[in-house]
Amino acid sequence: MSAEHQDTLKKATITVRVIKSFTYRTCKNLVARDLDLTTLTVGDFKERARNDVHTLSGWKPYQNVQFDSMKLYTKAQGTKTQNLIINLDNPEWMFDDDSKTLAEVGCEHETEVSFFNMEAYEEYRTNPVNKWD
Repeated sequence: MSAEHQDTLKKATITVRVIKSFTYRTCKNLVARDLDLTTLTVGDFKERARNDVHTLSGWKPYQNVQFDSMKLYTKAQGTKTQNLIINLDNPEWMFDDDSKTLAEVGCEHETEVSFFNMEAYEEYRTNPVNKWD
């Protein structure tokens, strides 16, 4: 791994698509800066995102959602999915081990991830109906 790539992993920016509703495509971006992807675990990052939703201004409508899951949406300069808020393909991109670091689950500088409620995700995956187009 090059020194330059290692540096970007230690001062990375990640955009989190915080999803309130899949059906209505309600989501808001949370930008997390200066992250060390080599030491920050998935569990710690989820907790940080949850804390930001509950403490930063402008997030009140999202505070009643039980955010418990993350999934890779896209990497920098990567192709995006047809779905505007979550990648329904690639089930292996789910962050299902809270003890792994963000680097271990494939995050790089300028990666985008989705943060959501797993039960709502499973319902949407079973019946992907959009009520707002």
